Amino acid sequence: MMNDWNIGESDRKGLAKSGEKAVLVGVITPGSSEEEVEEFLDELEFLALTAGAISQDRFVQKLSHPDTKYFVGSGKLAEIAEYVEKNDIDLVIFDEDLSPSQMNNVEKKVKVKVVDRSSLILDIFARRAKTAQARTQVELAQMQYLLPRLRGLWTHLERQKGGIGMRGPGEKEIETDRRIVRDKIKKLQDKLEKIDQQNKTRRKNRGELIRVALVGYTNVGKSTLMNRLSKSDVFAENKLFATLDTTVRKVVFGRMPFLMSDTVGFIRKLPTHLVESFKSTLDEVRESDILVHVVDISHSHYADQIATVRQTLKELGASDIPTLYVFNKIDKFREKNFDDLLSKEEREHLEREMRQTLIHQYDSPCVFVSALTNENMDRMRAILGAMVEEQYKIRYPYKTNFF
Repeated sequence: MMNDWNIGESDRKGLAKSGEKAVLVGVITPGSSEEEVEEFLDELEFLALTAGAISQDRFVQKLSHPDTKYFVGSGKLAEIAEYVEKNDIDLVIFDEDLSPSQMNNVEKKVKVKVVDRSSLILDIFARRAKTAQARTQVELAQMQYLLPRLRGLWTHLERQKGGIGMRGPGEKEIETDRRIVRDKIKKLQDKLEKIDQQNKTRRKNRGELIRVALVGYTNVGKSTLMNRLSKSDVFAENKLFATLDTTVRKVVFGRMPFLMSDTVGFIRKLPTHLVESFKSTLDEVRESDILVHVVDISHSHYADQIATVRQTLKELGASDIPTLYVFNKIDKFREKNFDDLLSKEEREHLEREMRQTLIHQYDSPCVFVSALTNENMDRMRAILGAMVEEQYKIRYPYKTNFF
């Protein structure tokens, strides 16, 4: 049933059906390399797959700066339009955000749905939001994204005309839509503020237990790790943003209890509106005593992913929290990087060298594990347990027996 805030029907509704055929579009500018853009498009393809679209081809153009009218050059756009028509493509996905005029101009040329990176991520978040807080956060981000893009999206409102006591030109459709969206944004912000206050009260009521937060890039295995450590059943899936809501579990190592939270994964070029909307959810990170930074060591660009997470933590004011780096999926790393002819001793030597390099690089304890196969999880528990105990000693310096 349509609610009061559905302001008309548009044929641009994100990814409406599963299995849509898509083409991806990227631009190489002077500040980026061809390899970097291909990596971004790899991630965009995974985002599209998560949303239910199947990538058929990619179009990349080298430009000094994006075209103001079409984002890509008119010749490249004509090439894309020809491919779309010949191959029955359903949508065109750009790896950058398009302005409202660019999106309209491109849609007129390709004659299919056009989606930019932000709207694609918003679509995924909207599909995966389960709790009232997550749904509210996503809806707020959608409305903030929508506000500057209203022109030309709806034709449902007739121009309001003057009548008795209302002489004059009346209110245009676009002005009415903007007013409705602004009212909705204010209502959602008020609702989020109430939820945030409830969450703050809930966090205060958790007592004086040490709090540990799992952080990391999306799809690195945080939820699987959470299940291993807490013996709970947190939803885990090999897709981006499988977890949107922060899950908190009580974990006990020996006789030492602490709270562990699994948070939403980070990603490069995350829409600003989403970051703002999810800041209250990420309070769980800011207020933690220890961070467990989970890394997919098998990913070819794991160092870039670490940099993205560290930058996000810095923006959240959480960069100084003691951190344990957990390099997950070591089994997949060996499959991808170790030759079958390498002896066990050679493999162990290479892993030791890599471990020492990473410890030196990030100046924090680190451990290599496979949450899927349970490899090295005992060592991780031992390191994390020592860190938790140290935090208890700092918090309660005059206690000799903690539990």
